[in-house]
Amino acid sequence: MLQGYSIPRTPAGRSSLAPRPPWHYTGEVLAVEFSADAGAAAAYLPPGLSPATGERAGRCALYFCDWQFATDGGQEYLDPFASQYRETILLIACERDGERASFCPYIWVDQDLALMRGLIQGWPKQFGRTGMTRCYGSQTPAAPRAAGGGRFGAALTFRERRVAEAQITLQGQSHRLPDPGFASTFNVRHFPRLNAGHHDDAAVHELVQLRARDVSIENPMIGQAALTLFDHPGLELAAFAPVSVGEGFRMTVSLTIDDLQVVEDYTRAAR
Repeated sequence: MLQGYSIPRTPAGRSSLAPRPPWHYTGEVLAVEFSADAGAAAAYLPPGLSPATGERAGRCALYFCDWQFATDGGQEYLDPFASQYRETILLIACERDGERASFCPYIWVDQDLALMRGLIQGWPKQFGRTGMTRCYGSQTPAAPRAAGGGRFGAALTFRERRVAEAQITLQGQSHRLPDPGFASTFNVRHFPRLNAGHHDDAAVHELVQLRARDVSIENPMIGQAALTLFDHPGLELAAFAPVSVGEGFRMTVSLTIDDLQVVEDYTRAAR
C-alpha cells in the first residue's frame, strides 16, 4: 500500500515532498509597507473578499523571509538543505465581513519542499530567489546590527530578472506589526482539470484562510524604508507600483501550521 502525506507516495512513505503536519517555522523577516493604486490592487481579490477601506485602501506589504522548518520530532533542521529556504510574499490589505484581512496574489520561494507545502495551503507559490542582508550579532563592518541605525537590504529575482529591491534603516523597537500581516492570510486553493472540454472547470477552487498557531514575534524593529518594483514579462506587477512607501520592519517570527479553514467552496458552487 502506498503511503505519504503528499506526492510522491511510496511503500514506506518517506519520499513525500511535504511531510505530515504539524509544520513548525522560524525565521528572520524584513517587511516594507507601501500603498498601490487601490482599484488596481482590488482587482486581484477573489469573491468573498472586499477592498480595504479608509486608511488601508490600497495598502500592501512585501515580506522577505529566511525560514527554517521542522516537523514534530523530525529535526529536519539537522539537514539544512531540507529545512532552510527563503521566500518573498506580497500581501494586499482587504476585508472579510467588515473585518480586516489580507490576501496573497504572489509569493516566490526557492525550494521544492516549501513550494509543495505552500500549494497545499493555497499560497500561489512560484520559484524565485530572495536575498537578504544577514545579521550575525557581532560588531563588524561586514554586517549591520539589529539596532537603531542598522541598514538592511533585500531583493527578489524571478527567472533571472530582478523583480524587487528594498532597503530598511532601523530606528528602534516597534510597538506595532506590519499591516497587512500573513499569520491569517486568505488564499485561493486552485487546481485545474486537464480533461478535454473541462479545462475551465477546476477540480479544486476554494477560498481558504491560514490558521497559524503558536505565533511568536520577537525583537520587532521599525525604521525608514525604500522599495522598488520592476517590470517583468512573466508577471503582472504594474498594479502594485508603489504610490508611496511606508515604514520598514525587521523581526524574528515563529509559528506552527496544521490547520486550514475553507471559507468558500467555489468548486461546489459551480456544479
